[in-house]
Amino acid sequence: MDRTSGDTAGATPLDSAGPNRALLSKTSVGVLLGVTSSVSFGASGPFAKALIDAGFSPLQAVWLRIVGAVLILVACSAALRRRGLIAMLRRNSGLVTVYGLVAVAGCQAAYFVAASRLPVGVAILLEFTGPVLVVGWVRLVRRWPVPRVSLVGVAVAMAGLVCVVQIWSGVHLDPVGLAAGLGAGTGNATFFLLIDRLTGSVDPLALNLGGMIVAAVALAPLATPWSTPWGVLTREVPLGHGSAAPGWLLAASVVLVSTSIAYLTGTAAVQRLSAPVAAGLAYIEPTSAAVIAWVALGERLNPVQILGGFVVLFGAFLAQRGIAAGRGRDGAAAAVAEAPGDEVASTGFEPALTP
Repeated sequence: MDRTSGDTAGATPLDSAGPNRALLSKTSVGVLLGVTSSVSFGASGPFAKALIDAGFSPLQAVWLRIVGAVLILVACSAALRRRGLIAMLRRNSGLVTVYGLVAVAGCQAAYFVAASRLPVGVAILLEFTGPVLVVGWVRLVRRWPVPRVSLVGVAVAMAGLVCVVQIWSGVHLDPVGLAAGLGAGTGNATFFLLIDRLTGSVDPLALNLGGMIVAAVALAPLATPWSTPWGVLTREVPLGHGSAAPGWLLAASVVLVSTSIAYLTGTAAVQRLSAPVAAGLAYIEPTSAAVIAWVALGERLNPVQILGGFVVLFGAFLAQRGIAAGRGRDGAAAAVAEAPGDEVASTGFEPALTP
C-alpha cells in the first residue's frame, strides 16, 4: 500500500508536466519555423529587385518564383513518395484553390502593383495590415478571446514597421496603388487564416504544391512568360557596392529560399501556433528585408530604421507570447483530459501530416 501510494505520488508531477513539455516543444518549433519563414520571405525583395532592374517585369519575377517553386515541390513529393497527396488536395480543392488565387497569386501580384505606384515603404505597410486583419477576424468573426498583450503587441509592431519603412518620406496616395496595397494585406491575412482552417486536413507540402499550381496558371496570362527576357539569367546582374551575381543564382535563391522554404515553413508554423501568433511573427519579414537589402544592395539603414526593427521584434514577441500563453493553458487542460488517441480532435493538428 505504501509503495503504491509512493509511486502514485511520484508519478503525478511528471505526468502533469508531460503535456506542458509537449506544448512548449510544439510552440518553440513553431516559433522557429515562423522566424525562418519571415526571414526567407524577406530575402525575396532585394534579389527580385535586382532581377527586375535587369529587365524582368514585376509580374514576370513573381511568375518565375512560383513556377520554380512548383518544380521543387513536385520533386520533393516524388522523392518522398507521398501517398494520398492528390486525394488530400481533391478533398479540399475549394479552399486550396482560394489559397492559390488569393494568398499566393493575388497577394504577390497586388503587392508589386502597389510598389510600382506608391513608395515601397507605404506598399509594405499596407501589405502588413494583414496580421491586424487576422487578429480582427479572430476576435470579431470567430469570437475567440484575444489577450490584451497580443493586441498591444500588434500595435507596437505596426509602430515599429512605420519607423522601418519611414512612410512620412515622400508619401503620395494613388487610388489604384492604395487599393492594391490593401488587397495585398487581405491576401496576407488569407494566407494565415486558410492555413489555420486547413490544419489537420492538408499538409504543408500538398497545400503549397496545389496553391502554387493554381497561382502559376492564374498569373500566366498577366505575366506573359513568353516575352520574359530569359537571357538575364545567363549574365551577371548588378547588385549594390558595385558587385554583381549570376542571374540564375539570384533566381534560384528567390525560388528555393524565398518561395519554397518560406511557404513550407510558414505553413508549418501556422499549424503549430495558430493564425494570430504566426501573423505576429510575420512582422519580422520587413525588418529582415531591410537588413538583407542593406547587406546585398547597399541600401543603408538609418538609426530610426534600426530602432524600428527592434520595436518590430518586440511587438511580435508580445503578440506571440500573449496568445501562446492562453493556448498553453487551454491545451494543457485538454491534453490531461483527452485520451492519447484523441490528439487530433483536441489540438486540431495531425503530426503525421507535417514535415
